[in-house]
Amino acid sequence: MSKCRRQLAQCVASFLCCLVSYSSVRAEAVTTAIASADLKRIFAGEAPASLAELRTMEQHQRQLCAKVVDCTVGIVIGSSHGSGVIISADGYVLTAAHVAGAPNRRANVILPNGKSVSGRSLGMYRTLDAGLMKIDGGGPWPYAELAKADEVKAGQWCLATGHPGGFEDGRSPVVRIGRVLLKDKFAITTDCTLIGGDSGGPLFDMEGRVIGINSRIGRFLTTNMHVPVAAYVESWERLVASEAWGNLPGRGPYLGVQGEPNAKDAKISHVFPGGPAEKAGIRVGDVIVRFNSKSVSDFASLQTCVSDSQSGERATIELLRGGERVQLKLEIGERDR
Repeated sequence: MSKCRRQLAQCVASFLCCLVSYSSVRAEAVTTAIASADLKRIFAGEAPASLAELRTMEQHQRQLCAKVVDCTVGIVIGSSHGSGVIISADGYVLTAAHVAGAPNRRANVILPNGKSVSGRSLGMYRTLDAGLMKIDGGGPWPYAELAKADEVKAGQWCLATGHPGGFEDGRSPVVRIGRVLLKDKFAITTDCTLIGGDSGGPLFDMEGRVIGINSRIGRFLTTNMHVPVAAYVESWERLVASEAWGNLPGRGPYLGVQGEPNAKDAKISHVFPGGPAEKAGIRVGDVIVRFNSKSVSDFASLQTCVSDSQSGERATIELLRGGERVQLKLEIGERDR
């Protein structure tokens, strides 16, 4: 099939999907089985061979769009707007860590019909931009099932939903059709067109199962990155427990010290001027032995403690200086990577 015909098929499907309205709430998964082996082959990446196959693709996409919008939500936390997807009847919501911001924040979760319900942020794996939220009570809610991570392949068709530009009253979640371009354990890259406000929204396979969460918009609108669903499955207990770890891409916590080479402990050889360590009173020759509640055995373990922190957090440092134990408090800084 020519490039023009493929683009036309994508545009037609996307247009039809945007006309879908919110249906009645059902406590069931929103999956849509692929009807034939030929259609499975096409959605796995092979080109359709006839107009009839294009029409079959369109029909399936329309049915799928009508279901996946039911579990796509808008999220408002403070002045931030994003998207999310309900993945359980009792109201767990996957979103992006940069949308949730921090654990235990109050949020408004906006359903596709415009109704707003309350919720709160839970845990987040910032390094991969994975965040979890929970709707307060209510339900049961329509929800999406999660795909198996090893089933996602480059070339397969996919479908992204969200609220580009933020939630708009009277507009259902907007659907974009695309293909998976690249996939590894850290990210899925697609050509689904995304803009601000889509962050945290779901990326579905062609059976309506969540394969990723919209995360970072690329240099071009049609090259965008999504958090793989495995990031949530493998860290589920920590996310539910409202733990937060790692750092958002492009930024990192900063202490402002260097360790003495070949030292068996965390002895400081250099303190950078103006950094958090200097401001707190850490000196060359100090040996750091504790970072908050964690023991520090060497400089590598100190680096791990700092990496697990967030800029702006307060930390208590315990160190040895001239045979005496000294306790200092400081605020973790931020360094652009």
